[in-house]
Amino acid sequence: MSSNTIQRVATANMYDGTIRNLGQRQNTLTGLQENLSSGKRVLRASDDPVAAAQAERALTRLSRLQSEQRQLEIQRGNVEQAESTLGDAIGLVQEIRQTIVAAGGGTLTQDDRKTYAAQLQSLQDQLKEVINRKDANGVPLLGALGSALEPFTGPMTGSSDYLFNGLAGQAASQGSAIASQLDGHAALMFDAVRDGVYGATLTRGASGSTLHSSAVQTSNLQTLDGASYALQVTAVNTAGDTTSVDYTLTRTARDGTVTTSTGSTPAVRTGQPMPVTIAEGADTVMQFTLEGTPVAGDTLTMAPSASLMGSVQDAIDGIANASDTIMAAQAVDQALSQIDAGMQRLNTIRGYAGELLNRADRIMGEQGSRAVRLESDRSSAEDMDMVKGISDFQNAQVGYQAALQSYAAVQKLSLFNYIG
Repeated sequence: MSSNTIQRVATANMYDGTIRNLGQRQNTLTGLQENLSSGKRVLRASDDPVAAAQAERALTRLSRLQSEQRQLEIQRGNVEQAESTLGDAIGLVQEIRQTIVAAGGGTLTQDDRKTYAAQLQSLQDQLKEVINRKDANGVPLLGALGSALEPFTGPMTGSSDYLFNGLAGQAASQGSAIASQLDGHAALMFDAVRDGVYGATLTRGASGSTLHSSAVQTSNLQTLDGASYALQVTAVNTAGDTTSVDYTLTRTARDGTVTTSTGSTPAVRTGQPMPVTIAEGADTVMQFTLEGTPVAGDTLTMAPSASLMGSVQDAIDGIANASDTIMAAQAVDQALSQIDAGMQRLNTIRGYAGELLNRADRIMGEQGSRAVRLESDRSSAEDMDMVKGISDFQNAQVGYQAALQSYAAVQKLSLFNYIG
């Protein structure tokens, strides 16, 4: 026995189903069209919460990276200006050195030396302007860890010394940043224990003296500890064709403690330089030579130099006030030694500036690579595969057209179509 099952689908049900299907396909088509026009697969967090969170994290990191890059550009620009400033300072110091050498000529008159001194003063004024340069924000380029608006001031009243109005030291660089200022104190100021730069000042005891000294060489700087010495000639001994000098040596420690000792130079052939060695305990701390013809009462004072600018000022004063070529030669010899030490400091800090610029380039390169990776992470999280998107859109469009045709067919299903 068989039975036939008859299932009747009402026109209203077909109509509702078609409308519902048409709406779904229209929504799908609209969404795909919106994705195509924006180029993104995830437009809002509800589209894909995990992908949206990944994209947001990548964007946050990119934003922070861009801020660090902008700050690094500013810091790099400041270091470039500081490095250029040090280059200009080195050029001026070289010109000062050449002028000092010329001022030591043995045929110059006192007026000639005063002319050279005036030229040196002009160069020193230019050097002072250069080392006090500021960046675009008015911050000194050589301000170390912080300084007054004019870090280097001087000469001080009654002295040739210059001062650094700031906190010495070099700011540390970080993983994504470099120091924006250089340590001007290390570049232009001398430290007695670190550098051991000394100058010798001559005071003649009587007429007929032609004494002058070589540049002062220091060693064992920890033992020397920035002490000053005064060597006073007490006797000049001649025996045949040899000469030696007896002297009293007065040591003034940094804390003001004064001690006195005596000594003698080795006997040398008359007219030859007489070596002087100063020792503290078993350590030799200072060496120089006495040249010319000394007389009893001549005094040579060895004291640490405070700064490159102060050394230049000493040279200016010594050359301008030199009573003869010997005194001028004394000022020149001491100045050249100190200026050479100052040039070494300038070149050292300029080299450090170059390394900072190299470090900035490395950081920028690394940040560029990180930015590419973060952009790739963001893109993979939220961007659309355009080929697949176009294919999906075309398929949805075909489906939507089919739904429209189905709707049109349902609309025609009416009893009146069969009456007539």
